[in-house]
Amino acid sequence: MDTKPLIYIGCHLSVTSGYEAMGKTMLNFGGNTFAFFTRNPRGGKSKDILPEDAAALRSLAGREHFGPLVAHGSYTMNLCAAKSETRENGLDMLEKDLQRMELLPGNFYNFHPGAHTGQGMETGIALIAEALNRFLWPEMHTTVLLETMAGKGSEVGGRFEELREIIDRVEQKDKLGVCLDTCHVWDGGYDLVNDLDGVLTEFDRVISLNRLLAVHFNDSKNHCGSHKDRHEKLGQGQIGMEAMRRIALHPALSGRPFILETPNDDEGYIREIHTVLSWLG
Repeated sequence: MDTKPLIYIGCHLSVTSGYEAMGKTMLNFGGNTFAFFTRNPRGGKSKDILPEDAAALRSLAGREHFGPLVAHGSYTMNLCAAKSETRENGLDMLEKDLQRMELLPGNFYNFHPGAHTGQGMETGIALIAEALNRFLWPEMHTTVLLETMAGKGSEVGGRFEELREIIDRVEQKDKLGVCLDTCHVWDGGYDLVNDLDGVLTEFDRVISLNRLLAVHFNDSKNHCGSHKDRHEKLGQGQIGMEAMRRIALHPALSGRPFILETPNDDEGYIREIHTVLSWLG
């Protein structure tokens, strides 16, 4: 029996040319999943989705056996900001993004949980859960992913326990999962190099591996526990290629979409996609 892990691998793509175009681009890259921003990652503006374009992408992804796609919320979306205007803007983004994701049913919507900006971790967690309770609904076709963070500043999500507390407070728990960012958890103090099994066991104990639905696959410029969040190309950072390979091939992560967020141009992403696929033997 073939026991090789199944890997879905891709990178972030620009939505500028449309949704089907992203699928065709990833096919040309050699990958079988991808990520995209639902709106401008820095400014919050969104691009309208043409239903026929979304349908064409769904058809292509099904035909080519793509794994789940991982949409990404704007970096400016902060559901637990101290400033009410910033928080309300984030709530508006979340509501509209989840509505638009219904044109791509069965995929993931990932976002950075936010920064409590001095209000305290407990308040930050409560505000994030409140937002999710407000906008997740039973019939939705999207799974929302909380991203693991590096724990810099007042970020929420630098510890697995913080994500677990958010999940515990959300009513529609079946609509929630986690995206594990390898750079973030390493910078957050989880030693993926020397204790990968221990990190995944800890994740399973605190959150459950059943909720680990996607991976942001990045090396890190910094040492473990630096809390800095600076991504590096595969094998060129402090995690290193051998550890990245062990992560990709770990049976507990089999079948998850792996999304590259490394500092690359298109040719660099193509090389990394083929490197990861070569590990399957």
